[in-house]
Amino acid sequence: MVRYLTFFLIVFVTIGCGQDKKPLLGDTAFQRKMNADFKDAAKSPLTDRDRKVFSTLDFFKFDSLYVVTANFKSTPNQPSFKMKTTTDRVVDYKKYGEVTFNLNNKTLKLNVYQDIEMAAELGEEEALFLPFMDNTNGVETYKGGRYIDVKLPKNNQMFIDFNTAYNPYCAYNSMYSCPIVPNDNILYVRIEAGVKKYTKVIP
Repeated sequence: MVRYLTFFLIVFVTIGCGQDKKPLLGDTAFQRKMNADFKDAAKSPLTDRDRKVFSTLDFFKFDSLYVVTANFKSTPNQPSFKMKTTTDRVVDYKKYGEVTFNLNNKTLKLNVYQDIEMAAELGEEEALFLPFMDNTNGVETYKGGRYIDVKLPKNNQMFIDFNTAYNPYCAYNSMYSCPIVPNDNILYVRIEAGVKKYTKVIP
């Protein structure tokens, strides 16, 4: 009898734990990973209070229009410069190259930057930085612009998925210091893709 009661208790606890664990929200792998990271205390930029009530970031719907293969032009021997941040801190960057692409019948251009210190520590690819601003900033998206992670170009082309555009951490927590998007990387179009602005949940 004790054996059956023990078995019943194990099954009950297992089912209960499974019911408590909610599936990750998000329509794409990128969205689900972002939500997972924001729930993880070791990775989340949210304050402990905000993280406890967090369920999902707000995203634009995935749109293949914003997945582009851009022409890449290398800009070797560029001098380093101090990129401003949201605090007094400055970071050493250099212009790594230029990407040109078509979107909604418009030809657009962005600079790709490289964090010099990160390149020395982690390698060239890990240090590439593609920040941008667009006409959704301050309305649907964070006023300070967004970032995209990109990989090294191949055959003078670079893959850019604006659906993976994300906010700098200072959009969620003032303790972070984030690079400010250079004026050269302002797009005077609407980029309706990626992460939208963050609105705190009031418990």
